[in-house]
Amino acid sequence: MKKKTFVPKAETTTREWVLVDAKGKTLGRLSSQIARVLMGKHKPIYSPHVLCGDYVVVINAAEVKLTGKKSVEKEYDKYSGYPGGHKIKTLPELSERNPNLVIEQAVKGMLPKNRLAKSMFNCLKVYEGAEHPHGAQNPRKVEL
Repeated sequence: MKKKTFVPKAETTTREWVLVDAKGKTLGRLSSQIARVLMGKHKPIYSPHVLCGDYVVVINAAEVKLTGKKSVEKEYDKYSGYPGGHKIKTLPELSERNPNLVIEQAVKGMLPKNRLAKSMFNCLKVYEGAEHPHGAQNPRKVEL
């Protein structure tokens, strides 16, 4: 009897909702684990060409922890391509204005650079406080 290789398809995969509390967690370690769940690498049916990761809801994004001098020295670069379009923001400026962007940018940098990256990133929901509007999805609380 000839055995066939199982190839997952987008229609056959099941995607769950996961709740992550970022309070007191280190930014880099948390971001890499969130990216792993978004890609679906924690599942046995992982395949790089299929969107099989879970939806991730992150709460308490404002209380994420940074190590070393990152809270003072880390900078976020942005360049529009035009003369004078180079903008640099420090981490305190960015976290004061929108603390969700700190986690979002860290996770986005850890996702693969391919056609599925945007779809994976859209499955990430980050909230500053402890409340979130995804209660109807019954997210499963996970300790990363």
